[in-house]
Amino acid sequence: MAFHPPFTETAEQERERLASAPAGSKTHALSTLPVTILQWPQDLLIELPWRAIGESEYRVVVVPFRFRAEIKPAVGRQREPRPRKRHSGSWDCIVVASDHPAYPVGGYRLSIPTIEIVRGTQIFI
Repeated sequence: MAFHPPFTETAEQERERLASAPAGSKTHALSTLPVTILQWPQDLLIELPWRAIGESEYRVVVVPFRFRAEIKPAVGRQREPRPRKRHSGSWDCIVVASDHPAYPVGGYRLSIPTIEIVRGTQIFI
């Protein structure tokens, strides 16, 4: 019987993949943070984890409004590579609170990778 890898990578496989990025990179730093957003993040208030990974001293809160799936590589007649990445793709977000001078409130939009969104902090008001 042939071994079939899981359809989607496990949380540990995702953490290992992120940790394999160069030390000092945002992706490597994200591997040290737990996933905190477990539901579909559309329309949630989410503080980005930038301060937690030492990327910024500023606080930026966004509302994800449009998901953009990761473009799958052309594999011809071959099977899709497995396992699929957890938390792939990105979100178009609107900045709703920020003290960062480059990302003002008032309709400023950012594209944020899903791996970053799910490691943010949901804000409840």
